[in-house]
Amino acid sequence: MSPFDSASEIAAGVRSGDLKAVDVLEQHLARIDARETEIHAFNLVIADAARQQAAAVDAIVAAGGDPGPLAGVPVALKDNMCTRGVPTTCSSKILADWKPPYDGTVVSLLQRAGAVAIGKTNLDEFAMGSSTENSAFGPTRNPLDTDLVPGGSSGGSAAAVAAGFAPLSFGSDTGGSIRQPAALCGVVGVKPTYGRVSRYGLVAFASSLDQIGPFTHTVADAALALQVVCGHDPHDSTSIAEPLPDYSALLERGVEGLRVGRITDLPAGADPDVAERIEQAFDALAAAGATIVDVEVPAFTYGLTAYYIIAPAEASSNLARYDGVRYGLRVDAPDTHAMYSATRAAGFGDEVKRRILLGTYALSAGYYDAYYGKALRIRRLMADDFAKAYAQADVLLTPSSPSVAFPFGSKTADPFAMYLCDTYTIPANLTGEPGMSVPFGTGQNDLPVGVQVLAPALGEPVMLQVAAELERAATDLTAGGAS
Repeated sequence: MSPFDSASEIAAGVRSGDLKAVDVLEQHLARIDARETEIHAFNLVIADAARQQAAAVDAIVAAGGDPGPLAGVPVALKDNMCTRGVPTTCSSKILADWKPPYDGTVVSLLQRAGAVAIGKTNLDEFAMGSSTENSAFGPTRNPLDTDLVPGGSSGGSAAAVAAGFAPLSFGSDTGGSIRQPAALCGVVGVKPTYGRVSRYGLVAFASSLDQIGPFTHTVADAALALQVVCGHDPHDSTSIAEPLPDYSALLERGVEGLRVGRITDLPAGADPDVAERIEQAFDALAAAGATIVDVEVPAFTYGLTAYYIIAPAEASSNLARYDGVRYGLRVDAPDTHAMYSATRAAGFGDEVKRRILLGTYALSAGYYDAYYGKALRIRRLMADDFAKAYAQADVLLTPSSPSVAFPFGSKTADPFAMYLCDTYTIPANLTGEPGMSVPFGTGQNDLPVGVQVLAPALGEPVMLQVAAELERAATDLTAGGAS
């Protein structure tokens, strides 16, 4: 890995004066120029604004000041995070020309930390998808093999880091949209505890599930990024008002004495190559001193079913605001009702329409209790089951994705096959607990496999601690020549 791929090394170098933020930026812009046409990680690259930000960082250093913990680090932002005066499209025609009048909280925190925003990344429209094939502006391709998808919905953010376009990017995770593309692109991806990172300025998909988190090359960089963006925000009513721990403090401690849970009733579906890597991850942690314990999470198997009622229901409510009246696309028609219909028909893609219809049906009179109400009860049971599991284990390990990256078009004809990509990630969104994907060896066709580390609410420190040990073990695995 080049020093220019490490957010921690870049920030340390810029703060000390050994590196210039403008030079770091130009290095990454050159990489974008070389491969962006091939990969399409970005909906928009904001090179001129980034150059101004980088120059401002260098000026602070030259004056003897400290620009912040992410000084000069290029960062890519998923295109559903509001950036003042910069198009924020959610990869949808209905918001193609919309420029927010304010910055989201995460965007503001990154600016204050000295990071340099380099562009807005592509996504499945309104974050609805697992392959970034649903973007109104064309798909993103996996930098490791451009015939394959990068995962989704934050595929552009994952691809930007994997391609070296930025050492740090941010996505949103509603059902696995950070962890699954992180696995498919071979990078680290973190979904924090719900409420740990402010959602103010994140265009809503499903408000009780959405959470912002980072993509990086290393666990240490992920810890640094979380230190910057986590914290209480009065603009977000769900924001947690708890002191922040030092997320980097335990990374070198190892896992001696920790209990790592193996879910014995985990839903089947992981490909053999992925399952083999998960077993090797358990073995590596045991060899490092952890105790592997068997736990049961009976409601895990119902997560996918509950999610695809709750998330579309919330989406159908959130997306009702796109009506052609206040902002976004407007298709003129003879009357208001016809204008609503024409605008939404032209502005929304097929997957978004599918989920709006599912959600509206689940919330409709006569079906609310049978579908939405029952899904909420399953969500409660799932939280109870995970609480029992965490009474026996400090963290849990599962696959991040059932498979390695797959070819374009291989799942688009069967929405349910695509939904199954999120089998192992969805439960953490339903419970609100943190989860992250760590690259751990390769599987079929030498493509990366991601191991998911799950922890109880506010358990990011121990989650990162275990992830760091897996990262060390993965290095040994690669050095040993395992395929």
